[in-house]
Amino acid sequence: MPVPVPVPQQRDVPAAETSHGGDLTVLVIEDDPAGSITGPELSAAAGTRVRIRTARNLTEAGRLLTDDVDCILLDLALPVPAGSAASASTAAAPATASTTAAPGAEHRPEPAPGRADELAVLTHVLRIAPLHAVLVLTAQDDTELAAEAVRVGAQDYLFRGELDARVLSRAIRYAVERKRADLAQHQLTESGLRAQENARLERGLLPTPLLEGSDLSFAARYRPGRSRALLGGDFYDTVRTPDGTVHAMIGDVCGHGPDEAALGVELRIAWRALTLAGLCGDRLLSTLQQVLEHERQSEEIFATLCTVDIAPDGRRAGLCLAGHPAPLLARHGRPARLLPYEDGGPALGLLPRARWPRRQVELGGEWSLMMYTDGLIEGRVGAGSSQRLGQDGMVAMVNSRLEQGLTGEDLLEAAVAEVRELNGGELTDDVAVLLLGRDPERIRRRGRSASRPGPVSTAPAAAPAASAQRPPLYGP
Repeated sequence: MPVPVPVPQQRDVPAAETSHGGDLTVLVIEDDPAGSITGPELSAAAGTRVRIRTARNLTEAGRLLTDDVDCILLDLALPVPAGSAASASTAAAPATASTTAAPGAEHRPEPAPGRADELAVLTHVLRIAPLHAVLVLTAQDDTELAAEAVRVGAQDYLFRGELDARVLSRAIRYAVERKRADLAQHQLTESGLRAQENARLERGLLPTPLLEGSDLSFAARYRPGRSRALLGGDFYDTVRTPDGTVHAMIGDVCGHGPDEAALGVELRIAWRALTLAGLCGDRLLSTLQQVLEHERQSEEIFATLCTVDIAPDGRRAGLCLAGHPAPLLARHGRPARLLPYEDGGPALGLLPRARWPRRQVELGGEWSLMMYTDGLIEGRVGAGSSQRLGQDGMVAMVNSRLEQGLTGEDLLEAAVAEVRELNGGELTDDVAVLLLGRDPERIRRRGRSASRPGPVSTAPAAAPAASAQRPPLYGP
């Protein structure tokens, strides 16, 4: 059936009614080769040129449908070729640049019962042109079919008997802009869903300390340097083995991208598995180096690491350093100080047959041990300043907070906040900090509480909070 569309005439209209400023290309699909729209270039309202292409059937439409087509004007009365239901015709559709899956195409509504045949040609066009705006033409007395066409996926409809140049030019521009808005909204929704998925995945990869049965306290803070990320190249973990030894580790993969974050997760998981399997010290670090060498993207990638194994009585520990800053030890009644670094070995991935000696450290009866990555000490000490905080500045800062009586979570929170404040804003590097502590008075109070008789309960005992909770993230 011919499409009696008048040729748009040039006229002055307000700027608000104009298109986005460029020429528009419209593909008209109608079965009358002598139809009124046949000129290659016709002037539209507001001085915007509308390039017209005409196709007499769906096969021709497939050949003429290219990426520069902005809008398709489709006559719903166009006959569907014999034996080509919407699904069948789609399978035989010509391969064009537009036949790739478009955002939201897989969720497009199906026609209502009884309308599938009437909308078969529209269904086919929507499938071969998912990125194009579609205007449908229908009879004036078929409002329900026109509305159903919009519900199925067309951007708008026009009645054949009520067309003039102004109506047509407005409808074309509206359809094009609405399609753009629909695609942008869908892409925004998809991006949000992917971000939520990534956030859930990254949170799931953060460690949960395994300290059930230990008398030691635990606190941690973690912040990746990458914008909008939850996981960076820094990593840490803490586990208690069946013999009562508490093992803690913190490390840093060089770089800040997703590959470095993935490698950090692999090293953390490998460390936990090897620790629970009984490895410690040089044997453990040598095996971790093999893991890093197999998993890294290039030979330039390396990782620093600090491991501590604390004896069951909590009074002494073994320390291994692989190119990593030494931990900070604060004993009761004494200023905090850095543990010796001289016996440390190289970072993992630098020397093929490196060795990492294990140094014995006396902790005492009451202490706090802070392990950290270099992101904490490489911040500036003033906006625009080139001077960095450094280890000496960190020690002074922590001692100041200890003199205020801060411990545990409060100590970490205050220290990290002060580092960010000194830096004049967010830190650019990944930051991980964990704090282990032993408080004899708290241990005695727990012992007295556990020895008191109480009501018998058949419910399973709850695990300590440290064994079931991930440390909080901090950031903007």
